Amino acid sequence: MGIFGPNQREIEAAVEVAVTTVLDKRASIEDPKVPISSANIMDFLGLQGVSATGVTVTIDKALGVPAVWAAVNFLSGTLAALPLNLHRRTKAGREKVTGGLATILHDAVNDETSSFDWRKSFFDAMFTGGRGLTFIERNAAGKVANLWPLDPTKATVKRVNGRKLYQYRDGRTTHTYQASEVIDVAYMLHSDGLRHRSPIMTNKDAIGLAIAVTEYGSKFFQNGGVPPFVLTGPFKSPGALDRSATDMELAVKEAAEKRKLALSLPSGHEIKSIGVDPEKSQLVELQRFIIEQVARIYSLPPIFLQDLTHGTFSNTEQQDLHLTKHTLTRLAKQFEQEVNLKLFGRFNNRQYVELNLDGLLRGDFKTRMEGNARAIQTGQLTPDEAREMENRPAMGGAAAKLHMQGAMLPIDKLGQQPARGMGDNGGPPLDEQEGKNDGA
Repeated sequence: MGIFGPNQREIEAAVEVAVTTVLDKRASIEDPKVPISSANIMDFLGLQGVSATGVTVTIDKALGVPAVWAAVNFLSGTLAALPLNLHRRTKAGREKVTGGLATILHDAVNDETSSFDWRKSFFDAMFTGGRGLTFIERNAAGKVANLWPLDPTKATVKRVNGRKLYQYRDGRTTHTYQASEVIDVAYMLHSDGLRHRSPIMTNKDAIGLAIAVTEYGSKFFQNGGVPPFVLTGPFKSPGALDRSATDMELAVKEAAEKRKLALSLPSGHEIKSIGVDPEKSQLVELQRFIIEQVARIYSLPPIFLQDLTHGTFSNTEQQDLHLTKHTLTRLAKQFEQEVNLKLFGRFNNRQYVELNLDGLLRGDFKTRMEGNARAIQTGQLTPDEAREMENRPAMGGAAAKLHMQGAMLPIDKLGQQPARGMGDNGGPPLDEQEGKNDGA
């Protein structure tokens, strides 16, 4: 066995033994019609998650890697915390809808689950297993009454007569749902449009390496920081060799537990290390590389996995913008379009759901104030709209109107004299103004 687990030959031998065992117990397989050469035989044997390092990768073990844990929690928590609002299109633009479905989406999707918890678990499943599912419960009038999270591991997606169906196992009962009844967002789909790819299992070799490195480091320090070694000496029998190896192993463990700094060896015996020590195998650099690999899997800038190795004051802010523009925007758009399709249908043009990403792009207080002031002065925002962006109450009156500096003119009017009979901005005639100036 190698440092990071069994080698390829040992894996192949284990597979051969497992297949032989299955063949010997062929009658006990649930479906005898499935040949042993079928594609799902690896699932049956439990070997679908074996990485190149020999480590079996599962979602639970992958979440034990700090970088994976940080990536999943950061993405799902960030998306779940975004305001989920329901809007209605009007002739004047759009207006925010309150009550009814808006309350379900924004506050609580059912009487057991808040909107945040629903979306957090939904995206957790998506960023680990590769898919998030939710059943839409409608009342007799066809309106949405509740949203119920579904466990993707208990669901099977099929296509019957050209239509997609979801079969969900709830205990001993199997429910069949139409595609229009299920909110379904997959991290990545196979070419058949039914099966999905898990970001963890698809990248099992990279994550398996991370698990192996973590386990090796734990065993190394559990052994008192002593790498694997060979004991040489004047052994006169195989039994003496075995007893010496056992005694040395116990002595090393006792020294580690009692924090002893020295070991005693019988006369004529010598210890020689084998394998590679952590410094030579560059475990620290490997741990950093693993963080970068996980960041690539989830399209995350490394600073969001708490890796500030190459972070500076300027590029950290740019990475924040990169996250919003190139990662969160597409994930939010995918979620919005699926929810709108399943809640309102294909040809709806009145209502729509939207995740508000504006809060992620907010700058510091000074930058926000300068931006709001410039938007008000150039007639892009009313003072009340700017106040609303800062969570302040509207003032009404003149604050609800657009403002602009009075000295501003269209470009084609610059340098032209106004008419003799009229002053600037509709004021008194220029002759009267000149007379007043002369009298003064």
